[in-house]
Amino acid sequence: MTVRTFPMVIAFSLTLGAAGAAVAQAPAAAAPAAIAAGAVVKDTSGAEVGTVTRVDGQFLIVKTDKHEVRLPSNAFTPNNGVLLFGMTQAQLNAEVEKSLAAAAAKIAPGAVVTGTGGATVGTITAVDADTVTIKLASGALVRVPKTGVAPSGNGVVVGATAAQLEASAKGAPPAK
Repeated sequence: MTVRTFPMVIAFSLTLGAAGAAVAQAPAAAAPAAIAAGAVVKDTSGAEVGTVTRVDGQFLIVKTDKHEVRLPSNAFTPNNGVLLFGMTQAQLNAEVEKSLAAAAAKIAPGAVVTGTGGATVGTITAVDADTVTIKLASGALVRVPKTGVAPSGNGVVVGATAAQLEASAKGAPPAK
């Protein structure tokens, strides 16, 4: 059986809405006007957690020394020109790393894969540093870039439809 490589330029990003379960997910109003890119984030003891790199509606993107994290704006308290946050930099980094590891663990042989249309397209048979091999419902094997898949609530989702993957497995150009 030949394995066809499916070219894909679709990347999913892991969005940590609250760095795991450590931060509440309650709906928030838009970030106050005083909160802007460049704002310093500190923990309650005054140690630096990171810097706001972007305001995205009701979320702030905070860059720590290791990660860029999307957090709800209501998780911060403006105080004397800085934003206070209830976790230390080490705690936030640890939660991000725990979430990333849990997500990566879902992309493993045996995981069910759904396509962009929501239909099951097959199961993962192999994973390497750069690619994921999927056994399609037809029995054909197709290899996609690791950046083209992401963990989901029901397994793994791939950035293509079943028809696109089947066409790729047969050597035809993928349907658009």
